[in-house]
Amino acid sequence: MTSTVPNAVQHTDAQPPITMFGPDFPYAYDDFLAHPAGLGQIPATEHGTEVAVIGGGLSGIVAAYELMKMGLKPVVYEADEIGGRLRTVGFEGTPAEAAGLTAEMGAMRFPPSSTALQHYIDLVGLETRPFPNPLAPETPSTVVDLKGESHYATTVDDLPQVYRDVMNAWNACLEEGADFSDMNRAMRERDVPRIREIWSKLVDKLDNQTFYGFLCDSESFKSFRHREIFGQVGFGTGGWDTDFPNSILEILRVVYTEADDHHRGIVGGSQQLPLRLWEREPEKIVHWAYGTSLAELHDSRKPRPAVTRLHRTAGNHITVTDASGDIRTYQAAIFTAQSWMLLSKVACDDSLFPIDHWTAIERTHYMESSKLFVPVDRPFWLDKAVDDRGNPTGRDTMSMTLTDRMTRGTYLLDDGPDKPATICLSYTWCDDSLKWLPLSANERMEVMLKSLGEIYPKVDIRKHIIGNPVTVSWENEPYFMGAFKANLPGHYRYQRRLFTHFMQDRLPEDKRGIFLAGDDISWTAGWAEGAVQTALNAVWGVMHQLGGATDGTNPGPGDVYDEIAPVELPED
Repeated sequence: MTSTVPNAVQHTDAQPPITMFGPDFPYAYDDFLAHPAGLGQIPATEHGTEVAVIGGGLSGIVAAYELMKMGLKPVVYEADEIGGRLRTVGFEGTPAEAAGLTAEMGAMRFPPSSTALQHYIDLVGLETRPFPNPLAPETPSTVVDLKGESHYATTVDDLPQVYRDVMNAWNACLEEGADFSDMNRAMRERDVPRIREIWSKLVDKLDNQTFYGFLCDSESFKSFRHREIFGQVGFGTGGWDTDFPNSILEILRVVYTEADDHHRGIVGGSQQLPLRLWEREPEKIVHWAYGTSLAELHDSRKPRPAVTRLHRTAGNHITVTDASGDIRTYQAAIFTAQSWMLLSKVACDDSLFPIDHWTAIERTHYMESSKLFVPVDRPFWLDKAVDDRGNPTGRDTMSMTLTDRMTRGTYLLDDGPDKPATICLSYTWCDDSLKWLPLSANERMEVMLKSLGEIYPKVDIRKHIIGNPVTVSWENEPYFMGAFKANLPGHYRYQRRLFTHFMQDRLPEDKRGIFLAGDDISWTAGWAEGAVQTALNAVWGVMHQLGGATDGTNPGPGDVYDEIAPVELPED
C-alpha cells in the first residue's frame, strides 16, 4: 500500500485493472488511442488548415500532435516553455557528478489508471519507476509525526492502533456513503449502465457536500480525533485536510479510480513527455511529408509567444494576437492554458463563450501548491540509525515523512547508493502553501531544516546539501495563478459546462470555433490524464467542425456523447 489509510478495495491480479473510465463520462480514451483506424480524418480540402493551440503544456502538445497527424497545421502559442505543469528543473551550484539531478516542480507521480497518458509515455519511449509515497512497498520507511510524536513504520501495521481505526473508518465511510465497492467493480468491468446509475444518484445527493461534511455525516467518523488524524495523514499521497472544503465528488473521483495509489515517476523528468512529442515524427501522418514534427511546423522550431488577445472576426473566425504583435486568424482554436488566463492575461471578447461558460470560468477554484527541493551528495537516509550508546536501531536514519509541521510532506528520491540524490523538503497545498509564499528559496529551506531537525535531531541534513535549493509556489506563477482546479460544493454544473464545451453543435453558431481543454476542464483536475482526455475531446471537436469524421469502428468521444453524457442537474 502507498497509504497510511488505504482504500476499501485493493487491487489483485484476479481483478481487471482500474482506469480513469468515468465516473462522469465513461468513455474509453485508451481504446480510442490504441485502435488501428486512428482518431479520424478530415476532408482533403482542409489539409494544411491552420489551427491555433494556445498553451504548450501536455494538453496543448497532445492536441497539436494529433491534429498534425490528421493533416492540419497546429500553431502552438506558449508564454513560457513547453511543458506547463510538467516542469522539470536542474540545480545550480552542484558538482559535475550531480549535473543530471532534477526536481519535479509540478506533476511528479502518475497512477497506472492514467491509461491515455501511458499511451503517450510509451509512444515516446519513456521509462517509469515506483514513486516513494508514504508506506508504498518500494519506500524503505515512513515516519508519521503528529503533535510532536513520531512513529516509524515500514507497513501500516507498524503504526499505533488508532491509525488502523482511522483506516477502517475511511473504508466504512466510503461504503456507507458512496457505494465504493460497487462503483470500483463497475469501473474495472467498464459497466457503463451501472456506473451511470450509481453516479447519477451520488451527484444529485452530494453535489452540495464538502469532503469534511461527508466525513462528519458518517457514523464511522463521529470521532473528531479520527477526522483530525485522517486530515493530517490522509490516504495515498499524504494529508488531505487541505481538501476538506472541496466537493466530496472531487475526492470520490480520485478514490474510485485509485488515482491516489500505485504511483510511478518518469525517469529523467516528466517534462520530457511534451518535449519529445514536440520533436516526434509520427509513423503515420496525412498531408505532411514523412518525418515532419511539430517543431518543424514552427519558425525556429519554437512555439509562438504568449497570446495577449482573442476575439472573433468575420466568418466567426478566431483572431489571435500574440506578444510580438503578430495577428493571425483561424477557423478553429484550442485554449489549453489555465482558464483564469482568459480573465486576466488575455484580452477577450465577451462573444468568445456563452455567458454561462464565462460564469463557470469565473467560478473556477484553484488550489495553491508549493515545493522545495535540495540536491544532496548521496541517499544518506538509508544509513542505519544508532541509539545514544552507538548501538544500531535497525531503522533508517531518515524516512519519507508526513507531519503536521510546516513541511507537511518530505520525499526522498535517489538513483542508487552513493550517487547524488534529491530531497523534496516540503510539498504543501492551500493554506500550508500560502505560509511559504513571502519567503525566498533559502528562507524556506532554513525553516524546513529546522522543522525536520525537530523530527530527526541526530541527522545533519545540511552537511549533505551540495547545491542551491529550487522552489515553486504555483499561485505566484503568472501564467498559472494556482496549481490545479478543485471544485467547491455546488460547482458540478460549472464543471459540466466546461467539460462538454467540445460538443459545439449544441452552442449558438456565433459561439463556436474555440475549444477549451486542459486538466482544469476535465473531471480529474490535477491529474495529467485529464489533460490528455480533454485534448482528445478538443481534437474530435476541431475535426468535426472541419467536416471530418472518425472511422465507424472507432467512434470518438463526440460520436457516443449522447449515450454517456454527464449527469445534468436542474438549473432552477
